[in-house]
Amino acid sequence: MSKYKNILILIPLIILTACSSDTQNIKLIKEKNQEEEMISSYKAGVELLEIRDYYAASKKFLEAEILFPQSKWAPKSVLMASYSYYLQGYYTLAIENIKRYLKTYPKDKNKPYAHYLLAMCYYETIEGEKKDLAPLILSKKELSFIIKNYPDTDFAYDARFKIDLINETLAAKEVYLGRHYIKKKKWIPALNRFKNVLNEYDTTLHVEEAIHRLVEIYYKLGMEQESLKYASLLGYNYNSGEWYKETYRIFNKKYKVSVPKNKKQKSKILNKIKNLF
Repeated sequence: MSKYKNILILIPLIILTACSSDTQNIKLIKEKNQEEEMISSYKAGVELLEIRDYYAASKKFLEAEILFPQSKWAPKSVLMASYSYYLQGYYTLAIENIKRYLKTYPKDKNKPYAHYLLAMCYYETIEGEKKDLAPLILSKKELSFIIKNYPDTDFAYDARFKIDLINETLAAKEVYLGRHYIKKKKWIPALNRFKNVLNEYDTTLHVEEAIHRLVEIYYKLGMEQESLKYASLLGYNYNSGEWYKETYRIFNKKYKVSVPKNKKQKSKILNKIKNLF
């Protein structure tokens, strides 16, 4: 009886072992099938991308991620889907997917590219100094993050260039608001806007006008010494510029000169840059 009892104990162990082995085999087969399906979807996405069917490509890339989310291809699929959305101008969808990627795959090696693509999505929605500056600020934040954390990458090199363009638009916004306050005769807010250009965006094209406006406002307020101080600053740095000539006219009413219209034309390139890659 004892002999049969031992056999009865062994039978369940054998069955459990066999089941465990079969389960592992099934799991491996299932994972292999999932991986093959995922690779197939990913390749289909690449092919659709090549023929510029960006919307269909984005769907295939997201499908690839869903099929095998634990695969090393999953984070790349999300980025490719985001890039596809970006190419078709669906910036909101691209931003949502990139943010999900950064949260879901925080250790992925392609994070520098993700931050760059995110910055570009914000950058593409910049409309100029008279419009909402939120996308511009967000883009600058991401670009600064790239420069700080990935300084030796190609993304950082391009980020530095684009931050210069962003600063031009930010400076233009300050000048635009400053002019508005001058028309309303709100001298203190106007002064603050033009001083912001000198303090924050001193390498932009708008510095000359900002200094001239400071000369102009202080002169109107009867603060001639302060006006002369900024006139000297303008003369020392830009004594051959058109804005210096305009400043000179403030102190010499007989001197006639007008600021050329092409000043504004220089910043048109800031409105939209499409050749990103």
